[in-house]
Amino acid sequence: MRKQAAITGVAVLLAAANAGAVTSAEIYTSAGYQYGRFAARIQFAPGSGVVSSFFLWKDKSEQEGVFWNELDFEKLEDGCHLETNTIFADPIQLEPERHVLDADLCGGYHVYAYEWTPEYIAWSMDGVEIRRVTGPTAQAYADNTAEGMQFRFNVWPGDATFGGEFDPAILPVYQYIDWVEYSSYSNGAFQVEWREDFTENTLPSGWLTGSWESPKNLSTHSPANVGFVDGYVVLALTADDARGFAGVTPRATDDQAGPTPTEPGTPPVVGEPTTPTPPAPGTDPGSEPVTPVTPTPAPTSAPTEPSGDDAEGCSCRVVGSGVSNASGAAGLLGLAIAMVARRRTRRPL
Repeated sequence: MRKQAAITGVAVLLAAANAGAVTSAEIYTSAGYQYGRFAARIQFAPGSGVVSSFFLWKDKSEQEGVFWNELDFEKLEDGCHLETNTIFADPIQLEPERHVLDADLCGGYHVYAYEWTPEYIAWSMDGVEIRRVTGPTAQAYADNTAEGMQFRFNVWPGDATFGGEFDPAILPVYQYIDWVEYSSYSNGAFQVEWREDFTENTLPSGWLTGSWESPKNLSTHSPANVGFVDGYVVLALTADDARGFAGVTPRATDDQAGPTPTEPGTPPVVGEPTTPTPPAPGTDPGSEPVTPVTPTPAPTSAPTEPSGDDAEGCSCRVVGSGVSNASGAAGLLGLAIAMVARRRTRRPL
């Protein structure tokens, strides 16, 4: 029994060491928004076991007794596969879908967007809709998100149950974000409200960074792994003794640009809420906003709307509507385990 206890103790220590051996990253808006188009141009991070994502999140969803609301774009596995998820209710209900795309998610920029209305939720890539939910699922978001949902982006290590086998030897890897845009929704139409181009190369006003354990407890998010370089956000997944970004950010060419907004809109005025609340559990002073920076207004030119049928700006287009339901029971189990881990690790300390 003593020998078994010793072995168990070593396993626990090794697991704890693993969580500190890798550093991950998360960036998000302090404010939430209810209904609208939530769009971003992203190049996801490559590698087996690397989960690279753009998701919408209702603040405090991780707390016991709170109705969970989350929508996901997640890049998984070595082949840079795309999965979308609805994650909602208490207890959590999962509705994942895997998408078959003729596109290199990790080798070029693409525009990913959610359209969230009281009647439906739709996911699109480069202006081509790839998924839509209505009925009870859409209602679960309409009924339980009066405070809206935040923009969130992160990169973190998964495992064989979700994301693929992870080998730290591939590090560092990076997720790049070119711009983020929010359009409000009213009377059946979307109206651009703000766009953040990250041109100041610093954390913009109204944005925060994470500093808590990632969903599988295999890394810890750090503000040091959120960089602002040449007008891009860089989310780094690194060894814990090699944090930050070293290198040159890949540039989004016209071919990779995807659709961009038709109207300049107003720069973000997300700021801090009137009654400040902790942006997420486990944050430390390093995750607080820096001195506010007035974001650069969106261009006054008139490019193409980031949704609809026109995606001529992208060299990689979605092929048909190839979709599979979440890789069967194993995928569902892995996602469920990850969500339980999220509930545990995002709970306030």
